[in-house]
Amino acid sequence: MSNPESQPSLYAAREPIFPRRVSGKFRNLKWAIMAVTLGIYYLFPWIRWDRGVNLPDQAVLIDLGNRRFFFFWIEIWPHEFYFIAGLLIMAGLGLFLFTSALGRVWCGYACPQTVWTDLFILVERWVEGDRNARLRLHRQKKWDFRKVRLRVTKTILWLFIGLATGGAWVFYFADASTLLRDLVTLNAHPVAYTTMAILTATTFFFGGYAREQICIYACPWPRIQAAMMDEDTLVIGYREWRGEPRGKLRKKTEDNAEPQGDCIDCMACVNVCPVGIDIRDGQQMECITCALCIDACDDMMAKIGKPRGLIDYMALSDETRERAGNSPKNVWAHVFRPRTMLYTFLWSLVGVLLVVALFIRSDIDFNVAPVRNPTFVTMADGSIRNTYEIRLLNKHGEARPFRIDVSGAPMVRVELEGAEYKSVLVPADSTKLQRVYVTAPARSHEAHNERTNIRFWIEDETNGDRAYKDSVFNGKAN
Repeated sequence: MSNPESQPSLYAAREPIFPRRVSGKFRNLKWAIMAVTLGIYYLFPWIRWDRGVNLPDQAVLIDLGNRRFFFFWIEIWPHEFYFIAGLLIMAGLGLFLFTSALGRVWCGYACPQTVWTDLFILVERWVEGDRNARLRLHRQKKWDFRKVRLRVTKTILWLFIGLATGGAWVFYFADASTLLRDLVTLNAHPVAYTTMAILTATTFFFGGYAREQICIYACPWPRIQAAMMDEDTLVIGYREWRGEPRGKLRKKTEDNAEPQGDCIDCMACVNVCPVGIDIRDGQQMECITCALCIDACDDMMAKIGKPRGLIDYMALSDETRERAGNSPKNVWAHVFRPRTMLYTFLWSLVGVLLVVALFIRSDIDFNVAPVRNPTFVTMADGSIRNTYEIRLLNKHGEARPFRIDVSGAPMVRVELEGAEYKSVLVPADSTKLQRVYVTAPARSHEAHNERTNIRFWIEDETNGDRAYKDSVFNGKAN
């Protein structure tokens, strides 16, 4: 029986990837998107917005304590969760749209894992040097003072980025300036410190060490993206019919008439790839469509006097045309096709409906809940009384008086518990639970009918806005 220790391992150890620096239009686009997305994430909690008294002057705030979401002039209440659901639907349709048109373009440009990994690699390159320098440092077995200094410096900067990431996240859930003071003075809630610690650790590990492993093994999107793509989807590919046979660059002479493709096997496309694949091997699940290999190849083609596009965005449906020497379809013919136009229509429809719903919603709202135990009470004079609990919602920045009345039953009278008149004051940006008694005289139809449809009306006595809810009045049914 063979020794188990002599058996070869079924799993290869991970080889760290050290992408080389590259310049070009796609790299510049990634820098711009990274600056915008990180700027939004880190700076939004600090934008001030006047919301009146008793509310934090923060433009973007998820107020879990009061169950509200603030986004500049928009205020979302718990019963308006359909706005959040609509935004999630738009996000899903948008992901389907971009994947159908341009493959994993979200992964390559705007995914948080990609953005933070780019930032960590930028710091690593700034501290340790470009690809060759980092490779030499990685392969250096001896931990001398220089290696320790570089690794410690890089680790401290990575931890600072992770801490800033966790800190920015908790600032979305409380007034940023107040929370920052509490964090520094160690007076913040333990949940804040715990959340920051978890996000700091995960950001540090995912961006600094896991990197492409998250995209390849942890993220489910590479495995389901094929359902969103077809032969007209633009993905990054290698024009093998133009690049092969590849070989080192040489000048053609009369004695050397052997054909040679445009690819000079310089490995530039491989060296800049953040997931470490060779795009010349064909489309692969690991490819995140970041297009850095296009920049690297175009730069090399320019140096050797060859046309750009050996590696480029292309569609499978154009392969036959290009192999025959014909021009590919126009890019927009791939982008605007029935499938993507359907996604665009659905995405736009949901967006329009959300905007319409946002503008037509009322600044006042209420819910009516009849008290069922008992359904009615017979008073000493024979009249019938029903009890209702009405929750009033005031979305204004100041307290407002609300008048409560009933229509549909002319004989009934309305009384408010704890109020002399039919009006109740609701505090600013809050709800108030009010118990309401509706009484029908003993000889009225409402008192003797089993059920009578009634309508509750709420009127804002400050500006005259009105809202209503339908309910029923329960009688003796005799």
